[in-house]
Amino acid sequence: MKSSTTEKKTILTEWRNAIVFAVVFATLFRWSLAEAFVIPTSSMENSLLVGDYILVSKVHYGPRTPTTPLQVPLTHQKIWGTEIPSYLDWIQLPTFRFPGMRGVQRGETVVFNAPKDLLEPTERPMDLMTYLVKRCVAISSDVLEIRDKQIFVNGKAMPNPPGMKFRYEMLTEYPLQSHHLETFGLDSEDYWFLGYTKENTPVYSLLLTAEQLEKIESAPFNISIHPPSDTQSGLELFPSSMANLWTKDNYGPVTVPKKGMQIPINATTLDLYGELIEKYEGQDKVEISAGKLEIEGKTMAQYTFNQDYYFMMGDSRDNSIDSRYWAFAPEDHIVGKPVMVLFSKNVEGTGLDRIRWERIFMGIE
Repeated sequence: MKSSTTEKKTILTEWRNAIVFAVVFATLFRWSLAEAFVIPTSSMENSLLVGDYILVSKVHYGPRTPTTPLQVPLTHQKIWGTEIPSYLDWIQLPTFRFPGMRGVQRGETVVFNAPKDLLEPTERPMDLMTYLVKRCVAISSDVLEIRDKQIFVNGKAMPNPPGMKFRYEMLTEYPLQSHHLETFGLDSEDYWFLGYTKENTPVYSLLLTAEQLEKIESAPFNISIHPPSDTQSGLELFPSSMANLWTKDNYGPVTVPKKGMQIPINATTLDLYGELIEKYEGQDKVEISAGKLEIEGKTMAQYTFNQDYYFMMGDSRDNSIDSRYWAFAPEDHIVGKPVMVLFSKNVEGTGLDRIRWERIFMGIE
C-alpha cells in the first residue's frame, strides 16, 4: 500500500513533468512554427490596429537560432510583470536561419527586431531588441524613392495599402469633444489638440485616410484643414548627410543592399552604408574615418555585403518611425510573417464593443 507521502510525491512529480513538457513544447512551437504578438501602436493603421493580437508565421522565412541562449523561457526582454531582465548576455552565438518557404516579398507586412530604438536607446542583443511590425516597401537590390508621399520602387509607383493615413492640421470654430470626431471613425490614437493660434482658434492634428479627409472637410466645425507646415517628425532622417535635403515625404533615391552587392568605398557610400558594415555585417575591428574603411587593419577599396537588407515603413506614414529614420532592416533581424488576427481588443469600446468581432481570424496582407 502506498503511503500518503508517496502519493503526494507522485502527484508532484507528474505535475512537474507536465509543466516541463508544456514549457518545452511551447518554447519549441514559438521558436520554430508560430508566435503571437499584440499591436501596441498605431503606425500600421488601418492594416493593423492597436489591440490586434496577431499570429506570426516563422515557417515562411525560416526560424532563427537564438543569439542569446541564457534566457527565461517564453519571455522577451523582461520577466513577466517586472522590470527584471529575463536574459544574461554572457554568451552570444552567431545566428543561423533554417530554410523557409520563401524570402520576404515586397509589399507584405513583416515582424522583425528593430535595428535600433530611437525613442528609448538601449543596447540589447539582436534577438532581444524591440519587435516591430511594418510593411516591406523595398527588398534587397531595389532602388527606393518617395516623391510627394508616393513610394516609387525601381521607377514604378508602388500600390498604396487600403486605409493608408497621413497627418493634417485642422483649425476649428470651437474646441472639440471626442464625440465630434468619433462620427468620422477617429479614436484617441488619430487626433490630438495642439493648442490655440494668436487669434484664439483651436488647432488639432489628425491622422486621416483619404475618405476621412473628404468627409471632415465639410464638417461644420472645420475652418481649414491642410498638411502640416513641418516636413519632419522631430527625428533626424537617415542618412544624416541628407537630412537637410530629404524629407519623410520626399526621400531618396537609395539602393537597398543585397548579399553579394559590391560598393566602392568613399565618403558618400560610407555615409549611407557604413553603419551597416560596422554593426550588422559580422565584421571585427571596423574603423571608419575620413571616407576610409578599415577592417582588421586592412584598408578596403570596395566592400561586398554579407546579407540582404529591407526598407520598412508603416502604413500610417506620418505616424511611423521606420527605415527613413533608422535605415535598413538586416535579414538576420527578420522574425516572421503576420498571417492572421487571432483576436482584437478595442480599449476605447464598452460592453461587447470592446471586441472587434469582425477582425477575429481575419487574414493579414
